[in-house]
Amino acid sequence: MKKISIVIPAYNEEGNVAMIHQKIKDIFDGLDHYGFEIIFVNDGSRDNTQQKLEALSQQYDEVKFIEFSRNFGHQPAVKAGIDNARGNAVISMDGDLQHPPELIPEMIKKWEEGNDIVFTIRTYPKEISWFKRKTSDFFYKILSSLSDVNLTKGGGSDFRLMDAKAVEVMRSFNEDDLFLRGLTSWMGFKQVGIDFTACERLSGESSYNLKKMLTFAFTGITAFSVKPLYIAAYLGFLFSAISVLGYGTYVIHSFIAHTEISGWASLIMTIVFFGGLQLIIMGIIGIYLGKIFKQAKERPNYIIKNKNF
Repeated sequence: MKKISIVIPAYNEEGNVAMIHQKIKDIFDGLDHYGFEIIFVNDGSRDNTQQKLEALSQQYDEVKFIEFSRNFGHQPAVKAGIDNARGNAVISMDGDLQHPPELIPEMIKKWEEGNDIVFTIRTYPKEISWFKRKTSDFFYKILSSLSDVNLTKGGGSDFRLMDAKAVEVMRSFNEDDLFLRGLTSWMGFKQVGIDFTACERLSGESSYNLKKMLTFAFTGITAFSVKPLYIAAYLGFLFSAISVLGYGTYVIHSFIAHTEISGWASLIMTIVFFGGLQLIIMGIIGIYLGKIFKQAKERPNYIIKNKNF
């Protein structure tokens, strides 16, 4: 019997953990020749998530939990579950039921057909706002164009299945700023995608706001590419050339037309503009230096306070 490990990060999911366990259990009750375990990773929840997990683990042998010492974030939580999973394949999914467990049999089928990684391509239901759809599409377009990984539009979800050999490679990564979606694409192996429609969150409120989305985008871009540094250099050359040509033309015109070069307002605006541009470029460089600084410390991605296996 093959064993499937289900990794579920949980942050303030006290109203969801029992329901998602029951749904997954119902799925595997209808699957012959497959055992399963569910590894919940409590990412420093402030509600009763841990108490719910401990109660479930006492009632069901397949329920495992990992409790962090504090909140480390979604990506380290997924990584912790993967590091501790021992199944023939590992499925990672969110704990709010927006990733439908009903898709698990199809993912296993694609895996049995010889695919090492089965990723999902998310589509939104009609009730999702136009703004949400467009910002999501824009996110993946920018991420793919500025980084060295190619993420399918909607294919950046952390709802995926990985074969044990791909999981072993994932465990070897020790990057400070984890971007698992990019790493999964970067690893290669034989991959296939399947579509799914994101469901409504069952309980609680999402903590994934615009600020976190932008931070996540910067993490993805800077983790896989130095293109922003090249863009900064190109901007420097471009504006230097424009300033030389523009100022030279202005000087020649002043001599021919016998006019004075005046206008302190335009001068101040030019200084402010180029000063802002320099700060942007320095900021891009600073991001990369900060990553080197944090990586050099070699601190762990997460700290486990308690687990039941």
